[in-house]
Amino acid sequence: MELVDRFLAAVVSPDPGALADCYAERVVIEMPFAVPGLMPARLETTREELRTRFRAGTAVRRYTDLSNVRVHECADGSTVIVEYDVNGLMHATGERFVLRFAMVMTLEDGLIAHTRDYADPIAGARALGRLPELVAALGGRPS
Repeated sequence: MELVDRFLAAVVSPDPGALADCYAERVVIEMPFAVPGLMPARLETTREELRTRFRAGTAVRRYTDLSNVRVHECADGSTVIVEYDVNGLMHATGERFVLRFAMVMTLEDGLIAHTRDYADPIAGARALGRLPELVAALGGRPS
Protein backbone atom coordinates (compact mmCIF):
# COMPACT_ATOMS: atom_id res chain seq x y z
CA MET A 1 0.00 0.00 0.00
CA GLU A 2 1.67 3.19 -1.21
CA LEU A 3 0.47 5.53 1.56
CA VAL A 4 1.70 3.20 4.30
CA ASP A 5 5.10 2.85 2.59
CA ARG A 6 5.31 6.64 2.30
CA PHE A 7 4.27 7.05 5.95
CA LEU A 8 6.89 4.59 7.21
CA ALA A 9 9.63 6.22 5.13
CA ALA A 10 8.63 9.66 6.42
CA VAL A 11 8.80 8.53 10.07
CA VAL A 12 12.59 8.24 9.72
CA SER A 13 13.05 10.95 7.11
CA PRO A 14 15.63 13.70 7.71
CA ASP A 15 12.63 16.07 7.52
CA PRO A 16 10.00 14.59 9.85
CA GLY A 17 7.72 17.47 8.94
CA ALA A 18 7.25 15.62 5.65
CA LEU A 19 5.34 13.01 7.64
CA ALA A 20 2.49 15.52 7.80
CA ASP A 21 2.02 15.13 4.03
CA CYS A 22 0.55 11.67 4.73
CA TYR A 23 -2.32 13.20 6.71
CA ALA A 24 -5.56 14.81 5.58
CA GLU A 25 -6.02 18.57 5.99
CA ARG A 26 -8.00 17.89 9.18
CA VAL A 27 -7.21 14.81 11.24
CA VAL A 28 -8.27 13.15 14.47
CA ILE A 29 -5.66 11.30 16.52
CA GLU A 30 -6.77 9.17 19.43
CA MET A 31 -4.29 7.78 21.96
CA PRO A 32 -6.10 5.28 24.21
CA PHE A 33 -3.03 4.78 26.44
CA ALA A 34 -2.33 8.51 26.86
CA VAL A 35 -1.72 9.63 30.42
CA PRO A 36 -3.93 12.58 31.37
CA GLY A 37 -1.81 15.63 32.06
CA LEU A 38 0.97 14.52 29.71
CA MET A 39 -0.82 13.95 26.42
CA PRO A 40 -4.45 14.34 25.36
CA ALA A 41 -6.37 11.15 24.66
CA ARG A 42 -7.91 12.80 21.57
CA LEU A 43 -6.49 15.48 19.35
CA GLU A 44 -8.34 17.19 16.51
CA THR A 45 -5.77 19.06 14.48
CA THR A 46 -4.60 20.10 11.04
CA ARG A 47 -1.87 18.83 8.77
CA GLU A 48 0.14 22.03 9.28
CA GLU A 49 -0.10 21.80 13.07
CA LEU A 50 1.18 18.24 12.81
CA ARG A 51 4.01 19.40 10.57
CA THR A 52 5.06 21.92 13.24
CA ARG A 53 4.86 19.29 16.00
CA PHE A 54 6.82 16.70 14.05
CA ARG A 55 9.57 19.15 13.18
CA ALA A 56 9.77 20.42 16.78
CA GLY A 57 10.51 16.88 17.93
CA THR A 58 13.76 16.90 15.98
CA ALA A 59 15.24 19.34 18.50
CA VAL A 60 15.11 16.56 21.07
CA ARG A 61 15.41 13.27 19.18
CA ARG A 62 16.09 11.65 15.84
CA TYR A 63 14.31 8.54 14.62
CA THR A 64 16.95 6.50 12.82
CA ASP A 65 15.20 3.41 11.49
CA LEU A 66 12.25 1.07 11.83
CA SER A 67 12.09 -2.59 12.69
CA ASN A 68 9.44 -5.27 13.18
CA VAL A 69 7.13 -3.64 10.64
CA ARG A 70 3.86 -5.42 10.00
CA VAL A 71 1.00 -4.04 7.89
CA HIS A 72 -2.51 -5.46 8.09
CA GLU A 73 -5.01 -4.35 5.47
CA CYS A 74 -8.62 -4.65 6.61
CA ALA A 75 -11.52 -5.91 4.54
CA ASP A 76 -13.22 -2.51 4.30
CA GLY A 77 -10.28 -1.07 2.32
CA SER A 78 -10.21 2.18 4.29
CA THR A 79 -8.62 0.80 7.45
CA VAL A 80 -5.02 -0.28 7.86
CA ILE A 81 -3.25 -1.46 11.00
CA VAL A 82 0.48 -0.75 11.11
CA GLU A 83 2.78 -2.17 13.78
CA TYR A 84 6.37 -1.01 14.03
CA ASP A 85 9.28 -0.25 16.32
CA VAL A 86 10.97 3.08 15.82
CA ASN A 87 14.62 3.22 16.82
CA GLY A 88 16.05 6.56 17.73
CA LEU A 89 18.68 8.67 19.38
CA MET A 90 18.29 11.41 21.99
CA HIS A 91 20.37 14.45 21.01
CA ALA A 92 21.23 15.66 24.52
CA THR A 93 22.47 12.33 25.88
CA GLY A 94 23.29 10.25 22.81
CA GLU A 95 21.11 7.55 24.35
CA ARG A 96 19.42 5.14 21.98
CA PHE A 97 15.79 4.14 22.43
CA VAL A 98 13.11 1.94 20.89
CA LEU A 99 9.43 2.85 20.87
CA ARG A 100 6.80 0.32 19.80
CA PHE A 101 3.68 1.46 18.01
CA ALA A 102 0.47 -0.02 16.71
CA MET A 103 -1.64 2.38 14.69
CA VAL A 104 -5.11 1.88 13.33
CA MET A 105 -5.36 4.26 10.38
CA THR A 106 -8.55 5.32 8.65
CA LEU A 107 -7.84 6.54 5.14
CA GLU A 108 -9.84 8.99 3.06
CA ASP A 109 -8.87 10.10 -0.43
CA GLY A 110 -5.44 8.49 -0.09
CA LEU A 111 -4.56 10.30 3.18
CA ILE A 112 -4.73 9.48 6.88
CA ALA A 113 -7.89 11.06 8.31
CA HIS A 114 -8.03 9.34 11.69
CA THR A 115 -5.68 7.24 13.79
CA ARG A 116 -5.78 5.33 17.01
CA ASP A 117 -2.19 5.22 18.23
CA TYR A 118 -1.21 2.57 20.75
CA ALA A 119 2.18 3.14 22.35
CA ASP A 120 3.81 2.36 25.68
CA PRO A 121 3.63 5.58 27.75
CA ILE A 122 6.39 4.35 30.08
CA ALA A 123 8.85 3.77 27.24
CA GLY A 124 7.95 7.16 25.75
CA ALA A 125 8.42 8.99 29.06
CA ARG A 126 11.71 7.18 29.66
CA ALA A 127 13.05 8.08 26.22
CA LEU A 128 12.08 11.73 26.61
CA GLY A 129 13.34 12.02 30.19
CA ARG A 130 9.79 12.60 31.47
CA LEU A 131 9.42 9.75 33.97
CA PRO A 132 8.95 12.15 36.93
CA GLU A 133 6.09 13.88 35.07
CA LEU A 134 4.55 10.49 34.24
CA VAL A 135 4.69 9.38 37.88
CA ALA A 136 3.21 12.70 39.02
CA ALA A 137 0.42 12.48 36.42
CA LEU A 138 -0.42 8.99 37.69
CA GLY A 139 -0.77 10.36 41.22
CA GLY A 140 2.48 9.07 42.64
CA ARG A 141 5.64 10.80 43.65
CA PRO A 142 8.95 10.29 41.88
CA SER A 143 11.54 8.44 43.92
